Amino acid sequence: MTTLDPRHRSRTLYEGRDRAAARSYLKAIGLTDADIQKPIVGIANTWIGTMPCNFTLRALAQDVARGIREAGGTPMEFNTIAISDGITMGTEGMKTSLVSREVIADSIELVGRGHYFDAVVALVGCDKTIPGAAMALLRLDVPGCILYGGSIQPGRFQGRDVTVLNLFEAIGANAAGKMTDAELLDMENHACPGAGACGGQFTANTMAMALEFLGLSPMGSASVAATDPRKGELGAEVGRLALDMLRRGLTPKKIATRAAFENAIAGVAASGGSTNAVLHLLALAREAGVPLAIDDFDAISKRTPLWADLQPGGRFTAVDLGKAGGTAIVAKRLVKAGVVDGTAVTATGQTFAEAATAAVETPGQEVVLPQDRPLKTTGGLVILHGSLAPDGCVIKVAGHERKQHRGPARVFEREEDAMAAVQQGTIKPGDVVVIRYEGPRGGPGMREMLGVTAAIVGAGLGESVALLTDGRFSGATRGLMAGHVAPEAQVGGPIAAVEEGDTIAFDVDARQLNLEVPAATVRERLARWRPRAPRYATGVMAKYAALVSSAAEGAVTGPR
Repeated sequence: MTTLDPRHRSRTLYEGRDRAAARSYLKAIGLTDADIQKPIVGIANTWIGTMPCNFTLRALAQDVARGIREAGGTPMEFNTIAISDGITMGTEGMKTSLVSREVIADSIELVGRGHYFDAVVALVGCDKTIPGAAMALLRLDVPGCILYGGSIQPGRFQGRDVTVLNLFEAIGANAAGKMTDAELLDMENHACPGAGACGGQFTANTMAMALEFLGLSPMGSASVAATDPRKGELGAEVGRLALDMLRRGLTPKKIATRAAFENAIAGVAASGGSTNAVLHLLALAREAGVPLAIDDFDAISKRTPLWADLQPGGRFTAVDLGKAGGTAIVAKRLVKAGVVDGTAVTATGQTFAEAATAAVETPGQEVVLPQDRPLKTTGGLVILHGSLAPDGCVIKVAGHERKQHRGPARVFEREEDAMAAVQQGTIKPGDVVVIRYEGPRGGPGMREMLGVTAAIVGAGLGESVALLTDGRFSGATRGLMAGHVAPEAQVGGPIAAVEEGDTIAFDVDARQLNLEVPAATVRERLARWRPRAPRYATGVMAKYAALVSSAAEGAVTGPR
C-alpha cells in the first residue's frame, strides 16, 4: 500500500506564515500548536434529537474522538441532518427522506472539502445517513470509514419479541377489527424499548451490512447494538483505525471496486435485505466510478443462497444476529460457497475472506442457517421488466413463496388514497394496488410505502393482494410488492397509462411485470397523457425534482 503524508490536506490550511489567521481561529476554541500540527480527522456526525435511530451518536462521537487522539490525530466533529423514515411514514414528510440522502452527502462533502480533513469518520444511524455518508466519503476519497450506531433492541409484547414492523402491521389489523385499541396501545408502548435503528433486516441494518461487505466499515461493527456497552470501545477502535488507514494511504475508492460491490450485493441477497439497497448501491457505484446496473442485482441474487432467517421475512432481529456471531457469519457462508471475491480489501486492511474467517459462531444459533441448508438456493432480490416496467422494478422474495399474481388494477394517485382504501375495506383479494406519481420526480422524493403494505398484511390480504408503485418500500415491507417501477409516471412511463380494472400480471420466475392491455391502447392513452404540475415550485424539493435521475439509475442528483 502506498504511504501517504498524514497531513496531506491539512497542511494547505494550517501550515506556514500565511495561515496564521486560520490557526488563530482554532486556538480560539482551545486547540494548541501541537494539536494543529497533527493530522486533522473529521467526525461527520448524523446525531439528531428527533428519533431513536441516531440518538446515541452524540456520545459515540466522543469515543471516536478519543481513539483519534490516542492514535496521534486531532478530531474535529461536525454535524449534518437526518430524517426518520419510520416517523414520517405515510405522510408528506416521508418525501423528504430520499432527498435527505443527497443533502447529507453534499453537506459532508462540503465540510470535508472546505476544512481539508486528512481523514474522515462518519457516524450513521437511520436509513439515508448510511448511503449519504458513503457517497460523501467516495467523493472526498480521503482515508476513513463509516461506523453504524447500531440496532435497537427488540421490544416485548404478549410474551414475544416485536419490532416496529409488527406495530405497523398491527395498525392494519386494528383497522380490520383483528386487534383491539388496548392491544394496539400496549404494542405501541413496548415496540421500541430504547435507542437504535429499526431492529430487523430493514434498510438501516441492510445498508450497515452492505457497507461492511463493501469494505467501507469494519466487518462485524454493525452487529454491536446501539445500547451495547461494547459500542464505546468500538468507537475508539474506529478512531484509531482512521489514523491507521491514513498512514497506509487506504482511501475509499481503493476499497470500493467492482468486486467489492458484488460482495455487498451478495450480502443483501443472502440476508433477505431491503430493496432500498438497489437504489443506494447504484448511487455509491456512480460515486466510485464503478459500472453497475440494476440487472446486476438479479444476476448476483440468482447465484447467492439465502442463509439469514431475519425479519421481515424471517424470525429473528438484527440483535439476534449479533448474538449469533454477527454479520461475519453471513460473510463466512458466502466465502465458503464461492459466491464472493475473498481477495477484496476491507477498511482494516484484511481481505474479505480473512475478515470472514475470523467469525466466531455461537454454538446452536439458528439465525444463520448451516452452509448446506440455506433457506433458499437463491437470494431475496429480484428485478422484473415487462410492459409495465421497461427499465425495471425490484421486489423482495425472501419472505414469501408466491411467484405469480394476476388481477384487476386498483389505481391510486398517491399513497394516502391507497391507505384509506385498505382501511375502509375496499381492497379485495386478487386486486393489484397501483400507487403512482410517487417516484423520484413525481413525489418528489420516492416515498416508502410501509404504512400501506403493512396495512395490507395486517388486514389479512398479504397472500392475496399484490402492489406496484413507482415509489419505494421500507426494508420492513413483505409480500408481493414491486417498487421502483421505471420509467415513473411523472415522466410518462407505462404506469401512467394504467386504468382502473386493467389486468396486471406478475411472473417472478419469468422476471415479468405486464399490463395486459394492447400496446396500441397504451400508446393512445400515453398520447393523451400530460405530466402533472410539480408539487413543489420552490425550495429543496423543487431542486431535487429538477435534478434527480430515474430509480433505475439510483435516483441520484447531478448535472444531466
